Amino acid sequence: MEKPPGQTEELESLWTTQLADGLQQMGAPLDAVQQRRLVSYLALLQKWNRVFNLTAVRDPAQMVSRQLLDSLSILPWVKGRRVLDVGTGAGLPGIPLAIALPDLMFTLLDANGKKTRFVQQAAAELGLGNVKVLNGRIEALQDAAGFDVITSRAFASLADFLSTTAHLLADGGCWLAMKGQAERDEGGLPPGIATRWHPLLIPGCQGERHLAECWPDRPA
Repeated sequence: MEKPPGQTEELESLWTTQLADGLQQMGAPLDAVQQRRLVSYLALLQKWNRVFNLTAVRDPAQMVSRQLLDSLSILPWVKGRRVLDVGTGAGLPGIPLAIALPDLMFTLLDANGKKTRFVQQAAAELGLGNVKVLNGRIEALQDAAGFDVITSRAFASLADFLSTTAHLLADGGCWLAMKGQAERDEGGLPPGIATRWHPLLIPGCQGERHLAECWPDRPA
């Protein structure tokens, strides 16, 4: 059931305020057009979520912090030109990052067809020409050029994330794995991998959030 126009406008006004306040606290200078696109993305996500169960976050008051600000919290570590978001689900963190970084090219991959259909539709409606959406498994993906950044917030195991995507990492590239608690016991990681943990401070988000920044450890 569609929300009444007045209720929709009230909700988007709340999101606009929450987003602007959160970005200011995070020191993320996104312009007005980018912020409007982020709010429009949430509106699309909420609409589709009522039918297709794309994400577990259903409280509109939590959507800015847990979906937008959480995704944008890794902005300082996203470098290079090509980014791969593995297990993107409803487009997180890929869509918010693509809005914030229009000069980078993003490939968003997921094995769930209904989720990739939503992400493709969202990218089209938001005018995101820097987003490519793929439906499939990471083991089957091949890319000769490789990616400067490979990110995910869906993998349960850091070791599995690194091992299944190693063939797609470009020379000089890095992995950015979004986690809850830091995995201090890093046993089982592929050999020759360096890891640095960063705490993520996300306005309005309860609980711990961390980023594992990983890269092939090259001799000095």
